[in-house]
Order: sequence, then structure tokens, then C-alpha cells
Amino acid sequence: MLDEVGQWLRRRSWRAADRPLEELLAAKRRTGATVSVVLPALNEEATVGDIVSIIRRELASPHPATGTALVDEVIVMNSGSTDGTGAVAAAAGARVVHRDDVLPRIPARPGKGEVLWRSLLVTHGDIICFVDADLREFSSDFVTGIVGPLLTEPDVDLVKAMYDRPLRDSPAGGGRVTELVARPLLNLHWPRLAGLVQPLGGEYAARRSLLERLPFPVGYGVELGLLVDALDLVGLDALAQVDVGVRLHRNQDGLALGRMATAIYATAQRRIERGVGLARDRGGHRDGPSVLGGRSGVTPLTQFERGEGGTFEPRGHLVDAEERPPMGTVPEYGQRRVAA
Repeated sequence: MLDEVGQWLRRRSWRAADRPLEELLAAKRRTGATVSVVLPALNEEATVGDIVSIIRRELASPHPATGTALVDEVIVMNSGSTDGTGAVAAAAGARVVHRDDVLPRIPARPGKGEVLWRSLLVTHGDIICFVDADLREFSSDFVTGIVGPLLTEPDVDLVKAMYDRPLRDSPAGGGRVTELVARPLLNLHWPRLAGLVQPLGGEYAARRSLLERLPFPVGYGVELGLLVDALDLVGLDALAQVDVGVRLHRNQDGLALGRMATAIYATAQRRIERGVGLARDRGGHRDGPSVLGGRSGVTPLTQFERGEGGTFEPRGHLVDAEERPPMGTVPEYGQRRVAA
């Protein structure tokens, strides 16, 4: 491990318990910062209501001792759900925004990154906290943990949650795409990010002033893309991580993980070709290998399943590897900020 990464781990890794809620409320009053929580949701009626209810009850209601709430708004970005996700979230107290109702002049594309990008247009917080909507046994530590450093450390711009991800009998068996795809990519091409325990985790918070300057991959490459681009833009010391315990969620099958891995690799490949975030030697040359190829738009993927006749049959998929430009460059966003 690079010495720089070891120093970063000691300086920028914390536990959620390191910053009690009372300390965060005092910091919020002192700084005047506002906090938005965004849950991207696609058919998550079984879990989204509990998550929203806990955030509303424990963090979005005035604290008895101070009269201050940590969270100013809870927004569920409905990514085209066909179940009762929207109704359940609204009943629990969230503001529900449908993906297609935001920036209608630009047709929406399916994908998690797409709704995270569009959420910048409908949120108001100085700090934006993203939380996946499929979490079970949710704890408000997921929010306080990653928001905390942004309220107390003025030099920190983005905070990732870290946690155990159990799968069946293995306490750390989850995060298969992280271990097989993302971690090797980061160690090979962006070794300064090797200290991130959960680089693909969906729970992270960042300052709006950073997010509005970053491009957003529309699909599953969004977490890796934001990390690499943030490293390039603000440097390693502006990134941090906080241990929030255990993350329980719905695990996907191998075919779905293959499509996820393809999107992540395409996102990485684009940045490798552009030299984004890659360390350079004193002569200005990259110290990591490069990958040839890479295309914008969709990436084809062939997978195989057994058909009715018992033979393996190919299944073609188009994995969306498109990216949205930094929201700060979108005219409607600038108009909204001026009006505010």
C-alpha cells in the first residue's frame, strides 16, 4: 500500500460513534449548512417505507434538547417503479419525485446514476446524502455517520460509508463486484483510492459544490465514476470514510452482477483513456497502464442461460455506459440556483 494511502486511512477513517448526534446538531447550527437525504428507488416498496420513517423520526424532527433537526428534507427519487414504492414512501413522509418529471426536455434513461444526477435539481441542501432504498434493518447511523465529517471537517468534500456485507454464511461475502472488479481496477489504475473499503457502496454524502461539478454515469458505474472524478478534482485528502456497522440488502444474481460489472468497467475504461485521476511521475507521465478501446453510449454484453431444450442460449444485453454532464453546466440548474 502506498504511504499516502496509509496516512489517509489513519487521518480520514472514522466510526459513526465518533460524532454523536448532539455534536452534529451543534456543528449544523454553527455552519448553517442544510442537509438533503436522497433515496433512489426502483420497486422497493418492501423496504423504502421503514428507511424513510426512521430518518424522519430520528433525524428530520426537531431534537428535544435543541429544537434543531439534522436532516432538512427526505426525497425519494422514483426511478420508474411499477409497484407501490411511491405511495409507501409518501405515506412514510418522504417527498416523492418521479424521474421523468425532472428536466423533461432531456428524456430520462434507466439507471441509478440518472436519478442521482437529476436529484440535484430537486434538492436544496448544501450537503446531499445518498442512501439505497433496499436496505433492511436500517439504522440512522448510515446518515449521521457520513454527514458528520462534512459538518465538522471543512476540508472534507465526500464521505463514503463502510460496513460489513454478509451473504449467506459469510460475514463478508457480499460486495462481489467490488472484490472482483472495482477493487482490482482501483488498485491498478488509481492506487490512491485503494484505502476505500466500500468504493461501490450506495451510501455516501458530498457537498453540493462538488457534486454539481462532476459528470454522472447514468447506470451502475456512477459510484466508481464519482470517486475517480472527485479524486481528480479535489484530491485524496478531501475524501473520507466512516464505519456504520453492517449493511443488509437484497443481493442480486450472477447475471445481474455481470451487467453491473460491465457498466463499472466501461466507466473505468473511459477515465483511463482520458487519464482522469491517474497519478503521474515528475515528467507528467501516467504511472498506471492504459486500456485500449472504449465507446460512449451503450456497451453490448452477451450472457448465457439454459433454454427450454436444455441447451445454453445467448442473451444479448445493452449496458448503458452513457454519462450526464456536470449539473452545474445545465442551464435549468443555473436558473434554479439564481432564483433560489
